[in-house]
Amino acid sequence: MWICLIHNETDASVDFQLCQDLGLILSVVSLIYLLVCFPLGLCYNVLLVVVNLSNKVSMTMPDVYFVNMAIAGLVLNLVVPMELLDATFTRWNAWEYNDEVHITLLILFNISSLVIMYSTTLLSLDYYIERALPRTYMSSVYNTKHVCGFIWGGAVLTSFSSLLFYVCNHISTKMVECSKMQNKEAADAIMMFIGYAVPAVAVLYAFVLILRIRKESTPLDQDSARLDPSIHRLLLASVCVQFVLWTPYYMTLLVHTISGTPGYISIAHNIPTYNFLKCVSKLLAFSSSFAMPLMYRQMNKNFSSKLQRLLRRLHCRDRSCPHERSTVQQVVT
Repeated sequence: MWICLIHNETDASVDFQLCQDLGLILSVVSLIYLLVCFPLGLCYNVLLVVVNLSNKVSMTMPDVYFVNMAIAGLVLNLVVPMELLDATFTRWNAWEYNDEVHITLLILFNISSLVIMYSTTLLSLDYYIERALPRTYMSSVYNTKHVCGFIWGGAVLTSFSSLLFYVCNHISTKMVECSKMQNKEAADAIMMFIGYAVPAVAVLYAFVLILRIRKESTPLDQDSARLDPSIHRLLLASVCVQFVLWTPYYMTLLVHTISGTPGYISIAHNIPTYNFLKCVSKLLAFSSSFAMPLMYRQMNKNFSSKLQRLLRRLHCRDRSCPHERSTVQQVVT
């Protein structure tokens, strides 16, 4: 359960009370998230994936990236209940898992975070390509699907390098190969650099290019109208929301990496406020799994028509649907 470690006897009562209050707040927030945000995110992620995959003909490049992020959100939702019902987040812990389960959850969390961040990053870059070179179709749906496949492969490979450090940090030091790799700070440093620093620089570069292309009037601007104007607002909102929700988590990794360097003495890990902020940062990261599909649902103008088309198709079932055939013909033409 939420453990309060007191090192100063003078302020022991005050620190213990603060620790108890923070533990109670975290428990209540975690319970609210499980009851409200978790089912909401699960339903909207499934809805986003099903609606778009059932209308593959009308999918655009941004749709593919948001489907990719929704799948990553579903993987993240697998981690949420096991994490939030554990003793780290709540006093009313439902179970306690062993090191093997902990490592599995951590790897799934890392893979999801990498897929989400890099999908957001490549969406920004592909949006610029679509605006700058609309006739080349470099950012087509076909190419984007392959890019998303590479994103998942890269996330798994990157997480594997961190996996070695995490595994060796939890097993016996009798294994000579692992005794030299028991360094969780190295794994956090890898995730901090690859999972946050690189996407942040790439997104900043993409936004500079997008702002430049919006200021300059080119003969290709008329062709760029085939992109829905709302996509720009959706892109800006999604990038901002993702970095706002994930930055606190990666900052805790940075603090842990710095405090774990040789010769650096830190008691931050034993301070109740630090542990509380660390858990809150992870809750914010979990929140991206329901914030993104909700935002996509509200800001994408074509989502409602796709959903209605799917509902009509389900309503027709095996019967012939003239309106559905006419819709498909319009899309193909």
